[in-house]
Amino acid sequence: MLSVLLAGIMLASMFLSACGTDEADGKTVIELVQYKPEAVDVFEKLEEEFNATHDDILLKIDSPNDAMTILKTRFIREDYPDILGIGGDINYSYFVDSDILADVSDYPGLETIKPAYLDILEALEFVPTEGTFGVPYVANAAGVLYNRDMFKKHGWKIPETWNEFMDLCAEIESEGIQPLYFGFKDTWTCLAPWNALAVDLAPADVCKQVNRGETNFTDEYGVIAEKMLELLAYGEDGPFAYGYNDACTAFANGESAMYTIGSYAVPQIKSVNPDMNIDSFVMPGNDTEEENVLNSGVDLQFCVTTECKDKEAAYEVLDFLLEHDNIQMYLDDQNAVPCKDETFDLASEVDGMKKYIEEGRMSDYQDHYYPSEMGVDMQIQTLLINQDVDAFLAKFDKDWLRYNRDIIRLVEAYEAEHGNE
Repeated sequence: MLSVLLAGIMLASMFLSACGTDEADGKTVIELVQYKPEAVDVFEKLEEEFNATHDDILLKIDSPNDAMTILKTRFIREDYPDILGIGGDINYSYFVDSDILADVSDYPGLETIKPAYLDILEALEFVPTEGTFGVPYVANAAGVLYNRDMFKKHGWKIPETWNEFMDLCAEIESEGIQPLYFGFKDTWTCLAPWNALAVDLAPADVCKQVNRGETNFTDEYGVIAEKMLELLAYGEDGPFAYGYNDACTAFANGESAMYTIGSYAVPQIKSVNPDMNIDSFVMPGNDTEEENVLNSGVDLQFCVTTECKDKEAAYEVLDFLLEHDNIQMYLDDQNAVPCKDETFDLASEVDGMKKYIEEGRMSDYQDHYYPSEMGVDMQIQTLLINQDVDAFLAKFDKDWLRYNRDIIRLVEAYEAEHGNE
């Protein structure tokens, strides 16, 4: 239960002993635990470079598999790192609510971060909380990847509206080519097109609106569910028999013209076909291009814990991580999008999304608000298998009230005290 999890973490945070910083050979030790095991090589280089250029601080970076489980276990054991490298998702929301993260609004480096990504983090708070609790580092972008060479050969145009997208899929299919690949055996992949459509078609704060009792998902998510079923008609036969790796391999081998996934899939695709010419476009879920929004969230941020004994040293680590060349190294390795408001060389695979990135026309992944216990990825897979929209929406609303009851009570208490402040 969420209430039990939060109570346990809050109790642990009240009786913490010293966190990771101590003295080693006269140096202040800063421990950073980050949750991106696929980026371990980058972080090993960053650790080595930092320690080679700093005499008074020793940086220790740990990149474990299943980092969130390990972190929550460490919290209960009163063993806190100084800095967390985590995503902007519901776990971040829990940590803010449980007073695990320090207010870093006094960190000067925040002034260099794009406001859109700071707003995304702010929106993840269950109720408005004074302060800033994370420094956004990199984001990713999700929509539709496409085979640039295949599009050029056939003269296909990038769609800007839903009707244009459906017409394009029909045109590609008429030429004997499979339009899309999904790989829905791995349930999490069902969230990729779902999120990309949801930012177009539902309010960015729909989950908060539901928690306040202002709307429900039956009213807000029906059109998204219907369009998910429309997409399904243009994918591979038996999409639930193939997983993420299968989809990446098939797309890399030219078995489909497009792939509904995020930029994070590019390294896996290029491990199969290093020379593949890939670009992407924003999911065109609306009737006009002006209404479309890029699905982009904070993929990695750095948070200082409340128990860090040397915040100044932690900030020095953040300054190093935010140096231009260090961010660029991460972008080159992970095909990510920078949260820092500077000019970087972005991967060519996000050329079609640069306009949205530069304009800040983006919205967070809806699933960053979903509790894991609700299993929304499996619910979407069931929708796609059974194709029963009404049953899907009814279950979504029922389960939301069940698994978010503690958050809803928290919101109700806040609203009762603060009203519309």
